[in-house]
Amino acid sequence: MSGGPGPGPVGGPGAAMQSGLPGGSRPQQAPGRRNWSTWALALRRVRSAVGHGITIWRRSIQFRVVSTTLVLSAAVMLLLGIVVVGQVQGGLLDAKVASATAQAQGGFQVARANAAAQATDGVGLPVQNTGTGAPVERGFDAKDWLTTLVDGLSSGGTGQYDVAVLSPETNPSGASRWGPRSSGNVLADRSVPDELRKEIANRSGAAYQFTKIVRESAENRGTLTSTPGVVVGAQLTDPQGAKYQLYYFFPFTPEEETLSLVRGTLATAGVFLVLLLVAIAALVTRQVVTPVRMAARIAERLAAGRLEERMRLTGEDDLARLGSSFNKMASNLQNKIRQLEDLSRMQRRFVSDVSHELRTPLTTVRMAADVLHEAREGFDPAVSRSAELLQTQLDRFEALLSDLLEISRFDAGAAVLDAESVDLRDLVGRVVDAAEPIAERRGGRIVVAEPGRPCVAEVDPRRIDRVLRNLVVNAVEHGEGRDVVVTVGVDDGAVAVTVRDYGVGLKPGESSLVFNRFWRADPARARTTGGTGLGLSIALEDAHLHGGWLQAWGEPGGGSQFRLALPRVAGADLVRSPLPLEPPDSRANRGLDLAGTPYRRTGRTAEPGTAPDRSPDAGAPASGTPAAGHTGGQSGPGGPGGQNGPSSLPGGYKTYQTKEGGGR
Repeated sequence: MSGGPGPGPVGGPGAAMQSGLPGGSRPQQAPGRRNWSTWALALRRVRSAVGHGITIWRRSIQFRVVSTTLVLSAAVMLLLGIVVVGQVQGGLLDAKVASATAQAQGGFQVARANAAAQATDGVGLPVQNTGTGAPVERGFDAKDWLTTLVDGLSSGGTGQYDVAVLSPETNPSGASRWGPRSSGNVLADRSVPDELRKEIANRSGAAYQFTKIVRESAENRGTLTSTPGVVVGAQLTDPQGAKYQLYYFFPFTPEEETLSLVRGTLATAGVFLVLLLVAIAALVTRQVVTPVRMAARIAERLAAGRLEERMRLTGEDDLARLGSSFNKMASNLQNKIRQLEDLSRMQRRFVSDVSHELRTPLTTVRMAADVLHEAREGFDPAVSRSAELLQTQLDRFEALLSDLLEISRFDAGAAVLDAESVDLRDLVGRVVDAAEPIAERRGGRIVVAEPGRPCVAEVDPRRIDRVLRNLVVNAVEHGEGRDVVVTVGVDDGAVAVTVRDYGVGLKPGESSLVFNRFWRADPARARTTGGTGLGLSIALEDAHLHGGWLQAWGEPGGGSQFRLALPRVAGADLVRSPLPLEPPDSRANRGLDLAGTPYRRTGRTAEPGTAPDRSPDAGAPASGTPAAGHTGGQSGPGGPGGQNGPSSLPGGYKTYQTKEGGGR
C-alpha cells in the first residue's frame, strides 16, 4: 500500500511514497507538459534556423542573388503555368462543348427521323373498332420505343457519351408518366439540373449545361459515382405526338487526362527551368563575387600589416581593372607606410640621440649653474635673479630630457615592466605627501578616500608613482585653489584610482585630447609647476604597459576626473573598473545640463549616510564640520568656506586630511 504525501521534493522520498513505485521512481510527466516541451524545442530550432539564414543573407551576396533568382523564377513559372493551364482548359472546354453540341444535334435529328418514320408507317396509330366503334392502337408501346431509341443512339458512343430520356409530364399525383431511360447506368434524374429541364421545356431548340454525371456502379448496386461533364438536351415528340426530353451526357474524362498531362509537363519543365536559372545565377554571381571576396581577404591582410599581399589578375575585364587598381593602391599604401615608418624611425632616433647627446653638456651647465646659484648672495640683485632663473629652467630642461628619453623608449618598444605586489594606498600616500606643498601654495587641499581593505596589485611602483604624481599635480594646478579628491577602489579583479578636481574642467571633446603630446587646453596658460607637456602621454603609455586604462572626464566649469584602472594580476585582462569614470557629483548625475551653475558652497552639511544639497547653487558641503566622505576646508573664492570641494565619496571609505588638516 502506498504511503501518504511526503514533504520531499519531486523525485525525493515524498515523491516516491506518492507514486507508490519501488525505488522512489519519479512520476511520469504530464502529456500536456511533454507536448509543450516538444513545441518549445521545435520553436527554438526553427528560430535558430531562421537566425542562421538571416545571417547568411546579410553576409553573402551570392546567397542573396541566388535566393532572389529562385523566388522570382518560381513566381514567374507559377504565374505562367496558371495562365497556360487556364488557356488550355478554356480551349478544351470550348472544343468539348462544340463537339458535344454537334454530336447531340445529330442524335436529335436521328430521334426526330425515327419518330417521323414510325408515324408514316402507321405503326402504333389508332384505328376504328368495327364492333364497338372505340379507337384502338395497333401494337405501339411508348416505353419500348424510348428504350429502343436510347439503346440505338448510345450504341455508337460507348465510353464517349451516354443517352437518357426523361418524361416532362406528370400525372395528377405528381409522378412521371414513365420512368427515365438511360445508358451507362447514368441516373438521369440526378444528373440533369432542374434549370436545364425547365429551360428546354420552354424552348424549341437544344441547350447545354455543365453538371456532375451521377452513375450507379454495375458491380456494387447502390454505390454512386460522379464525373464532371456537360449535358446537352432537347424536347422532342414520339410517334404519337407525346413530348419527351432527350439528353446526351459527355464526361470530361479525356479532357481531364489531357489537362493533367499539360500540368505535369509544365511543372516538370518549370522545375528544370528554375533550377537551370538558379545554377546560371550562381555561376554568374560566383564569377563576380570571387574577385570581391579575394579583394576583401587581401584588404584584411593589408590591415593586419601584411603589406606585400596582392590580388591575382586574370583577363582584361572590369574586374581585372578593379584588381589592378587595388594592387596599385596597395603598392602606393605600402610605399607611403614605409616612408612614414622610416621617417618616424628617424625622428625617434633623432630625439633619442639628441637627448643622449645633450646629457653631457647639460651636466656641465648644471655644475656651473649650481656654483652660480650657491654664490648668488654675493651678486647684485639682477645677477642673483638671473642665477635663480637659470637654475629653474635647467630643472625644467632636465625634466624635458628625461621625458623625451622615456617617450623614445615607448616608441622603440623598449619599455620594460618590473612588476611586484604593491598596495596602491602606500603609493597614493607618498604622492599626496609630495604634492601637499604645491596644494598649500595654491590655497587648496588634497583629500584621500581609501577602502577599508588592502588594494594590492602587481604593478611597477616607479611607473605607477609617476602616473599618480602627474595626475595629482595636474589636478592641483588646474583646480584653481579648490580641493582635490583622490579615491582608491578595489574589487576581485582590478584596482583603480580617481583624481577629482573642481577647476575649469574640460570642454566637450577635450577628454580624448589631453593625452596627446604637448597638448594644452589653453596655450596661453603658464606652466607654474614646470610641466613639460609629455606627462599625460607617458602616463597613458605606462597604463597600457600594465594592461590597464587611463581615462579622462570633464565638464566646463565643473572640474574633471581622471581614472587609472589596473588589473590586480600582471598580464590579466581588465574587464571593468571598481570606480566609475564620471563622478557622482557631475551635472548629469545631479539632473543639470552642461550650462548648469558652477559648484558653490551653501553652508549646509550633509548628515552621515545622506546625500548633500543638490540644488543648482549647491556644491560640496560647507567647510567647518566635515560631512561623511569629505573633510573641512579653508575659505576660498566662493565666500566663507566657499571653495568647491568633494560633495560625496563612496560609502564604506575612510577619508584622510592632508598634513594641514592634521596629517594622515
